[in-house]
Amino acid sequence: MLLESLEVHNFRNLSGKVSWGNGLNIIYGDNGQGKTNWLEAIYLLATTKSFRTQRLQETIRFNEDLAVVRGRVAQGEEVQREMQVTLQGSTKSISINGKREAVTRYLGQLSAVAFTADELDIVRGMPEARRKFIDRGVVSLHHAYVQTLADYNRVIKQKNRLLQDASELEMSIEKASEIIAPWNEQLITLSTEIHHGRMDYVQRLNDVLERRLFEREDITIRYVSSLEGKGDLSDYASLIAERLHFRLQAEIAAGYSLIGPHRDDLEILFDGREMRAFGSSGQQRSALIILDLAAISVYHSWHHEYPLFLIDDVDAELDRKRISYLLEYLEGRTQTFVTTSKESLVEQFVARANVYQVSNGQVVVEGSETELISSIQSGLESI
Repeated sequence: MLLESLEVHNFRNLSGKVSWGNGLNIIYGDNGQGKTNWLEAIYLLATTKSFRTQRLQETIRFNEDLAVVRGRVAQGEEVQREMQVTLQGSTKSISINGKREAVTRYLGQLSAVAFTADELDIVRGMPEARRKFIDRGVVSLHHAYVQTLADYNRVIKQKNRLLQDASELEMSIEKASEIIAPWNEQLITLSTEIHHGRMDYVQRLNDVLERRLFEREDITIRYVSSLEGKGDLSDYASLIAERLHFRLQAEIAAGYSLIGPHRDDLEILFDGREMRAFGSSGQQRSALIILDLAAISVYHSWHHEYPLFLIDDVDAELDRKRISYLLEYLEGRTQTFVTTSKESLVEQFVARANVYQVSNGQVVVEGSETELISSIQSGLESI
């Protein structure tokens, strides 16, 4: 899978069209010029989402109504397609070769894994970030899982309204049970699908995890169900049905749902200690990279091709030793996009990379190794 080119109109401060190379692509320039915006545009094209905001209207250039991100994707030697995401106000439309498509058909045409500062919440933040990491992985293998998650969130939202009503109206347990039962039936089915999908994906990650890629510490992961210790998890549907019935009164008192996979977590340990609480900043960054590389390997084993790998501000998040290990590991595997503001990093990797200088949202230098080194040495204020 290869992103051959990207054309952007009114997305953040970006404009123009860029042809990308195979292997390593380095995007460099001063801070605030738009390096991360190019990564965000690539991620949007692949996933229809941003890794920086949930409100996509925020990405439309100020005083403009419409933003377009269009890319040419090659799969193998014969298959090529045009993909496009159009943002207008709070609406989003997606198309392949000019034909509008549903999200479940669009996803998988181009896949991307992103390593950013915000993604560090996966290893040092709250459980929600880790659940999202797992869910993105499941979607990368089973695109219909997007609908499962949407249905689950819709049912939880509706059930929460009913629980809040039952609490405020001091409804009898019998009446509350009657109105909530249909929603619990849906939750049982959807929760079971989510539980099995996540358990399977975490097992696949474990099978390919490069546990000691950067450090001497051994990285281990385990999916932790909120129903652990409450009964037989191998019969998840029966267990969650039992817990929903048993905890109904507590849910009414709380006014929101207490049972379900929205309360699960991914345990990340190094040498048996919790990474979130006891890992150093460097260890946490290494752990996230190891998880991302595992996600790339799982994707490859399933689809027999690699996703794109996006790394924002690489020199701020990783030291030179880790960067070298990482880029050596990725060579020959993924089409990789890296942003940096460091001239020394560009000079270190320019011999085996495609390098793009960004100024005010536009790629202003895109050339050979000799041309790029010459432009740096001639005093361009580009980094």
